Amino acid sequence: MTTKLSFRLTSNPGRQSDSSIVVFLHGFLGSGAEFDAIAAQLGDQSLTIDLPGHGETRFSNQYTMENTATAIVDLLNELAIDRANLVGYSMGGRVALYLALNYQERFPKAIVESGSPGLKTEQERRERRERDRALADRIEADFDQFLSDWYNQPLFQSLKAHPQFEQMLKERSRNNPVELARSLREMGTGMQPSLWEKLRSHQQPLLLMAGERDRKFVVLSQEMASLCETVELAIAPNTGHNIHFENPGWYIQQIKAFLIEPIKKQPHR
Repeated sequence: MTTKLSFRLTSNPGRQSDSSIVVFLHGFLGSGAEFDAIAAQLGDQSLTIDLPGHGETRFSNQYTMENTATAIVDLLNELAIDRANLVGYSMGGRVALYLALNYQERFPKAIVESGSPGLKTEQERRERRERDRALADRIEADFDQFLSDWYNQPLFQSLKAHPQFEQMLKERSRNNPVELARSLREMGTGMQPSLWEKLRSHQQPLLLMAGERDRKFVVLSQEMASLCETVELAIAPNTGHNIHFENPGWYIQQIKAFLIEPIKKQPHR
């Protein structure tokens, strides 16, 4: 087993200097394939990645945030991609934010959809690790029941009303529960380093997206925006946690505007 990532590159135009490639990072339970339709509408230079424990990606070392970030940078090096823009959802949003803050020279712009900079205190992280370990045990014990319970959370209520929700759930069930449990134990929110202080000094453009019906991440995104001068905040109307699935038209419009046009500060204080 190696530390290589499974990926799909729509085209390999050689060494990039114009940051035209977009790297897509999916959320927990997903895979890079969930962004195929979005990527197809953004041009022919996109890289969709299966994060550790998801899709076809398996690591021999730990599925930590640091190891995952290193593997992504190594992949870009192998593909002769100097710089790229990032789009990450939920767990992938946490990874995208980590990359943007720690490898600023490689990622000039980043979009974080329903993502978090982690927890602020060690006590919060310790409590979250305990909860994530319990969830991981449930995944291994009865994956189907876990999926049912997971999508019964309030932040996914609008997602469940989507006409393609059952198809999405079927695709989620194709993941390996043992690998998903490992991902949760090793790269859950309680395991990642806090990014709050780094966010204060970040100088590159960041777009934070949150669904109007996902109040937890609306408030979280507003707090993040208050700390960083280069943040643009976009709230998706009538949408929950998974914006790119529930409201793809609005989502694509926001990405195009942010990646193509100069950053325009929105009033968020």
